[in-house]
Amino acid sequence: MSVLVVIPARHASTRYPGKPLVELTGATGESRSLVHRTWDAARAIQGVDRVVIATDDDRIRDAAEGFGADVVMTSPDCANGTERCAETLELLGGTAEIVVNLQGDAPLTPPWFIEDLVAGLRAAPDAGIATPVLRCDGATLNALLADRRAGRVGGTTAVFGADNRGLYFSKEVIPFLPGTYGPEDETPVFHHVGVYAYRPAALAAYVGWTAGPLELLEGLEQLRFLENGETLLCVEVDAKGRRFWELNNPEDVPRIEAMMAEMGMA
Repeated sequence: MSVLVVIPARHASTRYPGKPLVELTGATGESRSLVHRTWDAARAIQGVDRVVIATDDDRIRDAAEGFGADVVMTSPDCANGTERCAETLELLGGTAEIVVNLQGDAPLTPPWFIEDLVAGLRAAPDAGIATPVLRCDGATLNALLADRRAGRVGGTTAVFGADNRGLYFSKEVIPFLPGTYGPEDETPVFHHVGVYAYRPAALAAYVGWTAGPLELLEGLEQLRFLENGETLLCVEVDAKGRRFWELNNPEDVPRIEAMMAEMGMA
């Protein structure tokens, strides 16, 4: 029962070109690139058989090999990380039981998020894909709302049914909120953690589907699964006091560095 972790990393990001090579300074003053820190996060996960960085860019390959990473060169035609994971699995022989897509912009992802995600997918044989969701406290919710008011596309939110099947994901804050929340309040909003665990059959099906209108409007790759009737399991994870944020825009760099300093991350 092998688990392959793939870190898709592309240089030509529309919102933030060169993002994987952006330097982040930790609590001790040490500076490491975003893709390096994501690699470190992946290596801390228990129960993983292999971790690779999948890229189509020589600069990212050279940087990754410089800190000892295992790199797979993929096609520049991959439209998103899921397609890059599918190609990586094929290039590596297609033998993994579960493929984890640890997005290259998520250096604050705790290892237990991935461990719980893999366990959740294994326990749901009818699901082809699983993804973590984290209930927002008021501080996180207010940060998401502030990004939207400023015209920035920040985190993604998720809604799911009583059976934990994903219903929708959006870069808007959903569901509708009739009131306001203090920083420590528990809210009904779930922050989508941009990580996926796939069964190989779901990955193979994905690349055979064309992008639908919702995926194109939202710019969210996981909506292709929902638009084609695939069961997508939402696995609620516990931050255990850890702060979480993804690097989507240049404005996120000082926010993430502050979180790293607060948590004492080197």
